[in-house]
Amino acid sequence: MSLRARLQDGRALLAPGAYDALSALLIERAGFEAVYVSGASIAYTQLARPDIGLVSFDHLADVVARIGERVSLPLIVDADTGFGNALNMQRTIKVLERLGASAVQIEDQTSPKRCGHLTGKSLIPAAQMLGKIRAACDARERAGTLIIARTDAISVEGLSAALERAGAYAQAGADVLFVEAPRSLEEMQRVASTLAHRAPLVANMVEGGRTPLQTLAQLSSLGFRLIIFPGALVRATVPHMEAFLAGLKRDGTSQAFAPLMTDIGALNERVGLPELSALGRAYEGENGEEPSE
Repeated sequence: MSLRARLQDGRALLAPGAYDALSALLIERAGFEAVYVSGASIAYTQLARPDIGLVSFDHLADVVARIGERVSLPLIVDADTGFGNALNMQRTIKVLERLGASAVQIEDQTSPKRCGHLTGKSLIPAAQMLGKIRAACDARERAGTLIIARTDAISVEGLSAALERAGAYAQAGADVLFVEAPRSLEEMQRVASTLAHRAPLVANMVEGGRTPLQTLAQLSSLGFRLIIFPGALVRATVPHMEAFLAGLKRDGTSQAFAPLMTDIGALNERVGLPELSALGRAYEGENGEEPSE
């Protein structure tokens, strides 16, 4: 089933955020139906910096290529502002689509952008965003590639302005709408009641962010259809890394943590060593010799 069809079948889709091939592979192995390639998580893990627009387009494309090579799930790619004007937007869509993106998310912040749950954001004019959406739609080569239009207007212009922008973005051709950072359940309900009939809606769950955390079932009942947890894996991992490093420094060994760790054999199994070893033997012969005819 295509991502477009999946978002239209009435069931909410849950997509955890990935930042490299290993995190995407673990998402796939856990049984999820899609991967959200998170710009914030790439910034956190690969730059050790906040989500303030420091990830370049080439960096993002490299991450998407590595993930696409390793997993078969649909990739929903966070492309920030599209990395420039409408012409840059077209190149962004073409490259990411070629690398395997099933959906590309773009937003209406000025560049450099900021995480949707940070303060200090500013917006481009709505008319400029409408042009970028049209450019994105024209650039795609596959009808199944979705354009997700995000607005950060709530914290800048208020909820009513955000709803007006999102409605205009749907009119311009956006396939999925993303009103970022509603500040209460009441605002979430208003987003859904106003826009759910226009296009599938994104709900962004950020631990400690501005939007109250809800379950998949709760968000589905409100009318949201794509539920993302972009930085959850990073936030789940950091406390465990800190505890392990503190213990290693204290004890001089990892022994106390060994029962909680994935050992080398289990890790190699997860990343495909048995399959690659068998493939290598098939090509080279059991003893490393060319197979005889």
